[in-house]
Amino acid sequence: MKTSRRDFIRSGAMAVAAAALLPAPAFSAKKKKKGIVGIQLYSIRDDMSKNPLGSLKEVARIGYEYVEHANYVDGKFYGYSPTEFKKILDDLGLKMISGHTVMGREHWDENKKDFSDSWKKLVDDAAVLSQKYVVSPSMDDSMRKEYDDFKHYMDVFNNCGELCNKYGRKFGYHNHDFEFSEKLNGEKLFDIIMKSMDPDLVVVQLDIGNMYNGGAVALDVVKQYPGRFENLHVKDEILATGGRDKYESTIIGKGIVNAREVVDLATKIGGTEVYIIEQESYQGKTPMECIKENLDVMREWGYV
Repeated sequence: MKTSRRDFIRSGAMAVAAAALLPAPAFSAKKKKKGIVGIQLYSIRDDMSKNPLGSLKEVARIGYEYVEHANYVDGKFYGYSPTEFKKILDDLGLKMISGHTVMGREHWDENKKDFSDSWKKLVDDAAVLSQKYVVSPSMDDSMRKEYDDFKHYMDVFNNCGELCNKYGRKFGYHNHDFEFSEKLNGEKLFDIIMKSMDPDLVVVQLDIGNMYNGGAVALDVVKQYPGRFENLHVKDEILATGGRDKYESTIIGKGIVNAREVVDLATKIGGTEVYIIEQESYQGKTPMECIKENLDVMREWGYV
């Protein structure tokens, strides 16, 4: 039997009207999460130093599902072997999506043109924990004094991307402020990084707060390099009350970064899939209070 367009429209209208009479839960779908939201454990560094297990329990209780480590020393995460730390995370329902360990000169053997055994072990240990991103969170001063030397280490970073790919991981680099304030051959370090690092091999983990002490603006950077920031450090900044820096971190949405707009834009054009919350200054609150408040903000914005 043929159905005319008029009958099709009429039947569709009747279906919509009937659906409107259904209870809301029966008709509405659960809102889809926009990405992976985690916490950089450096945000609670003192708590993690004193009591890593108790701190992780609190992180899970607050509602986090993903963490990013900031402590890998002598083959251990916060004093635990990779298998021990994985069990702790599994038991708490946590996943380590990412981790920070600085890759320095000592991790690359110029004679062998290969990585040190300790760096290879780091990547292997990351695989044990199903840690997707192996991120170098900074760069030694000695690696950024000469243009050719700096470019050479960009090649090494690309090589590290190849190494991580062999383990099913991704290598990343996380900015601070000097990448925007320092230049070589008249070009900002950050622009050299973006031109030199192969996006198929190296993920640039954009810290949207750190750059303000280097004179950069997060919205401008996201617009300048669309599609390059799948892993984002979500942070906000206010004028610092002391210290060498002009700005210090605060609750996201409370500072000068326009964090909501930046996160939304990075999601739309930056390729962002992972959102790692970080706060290092607390304005009289406890670190745990801050990470809870930050997660609540991301939930309010629809990312959790």
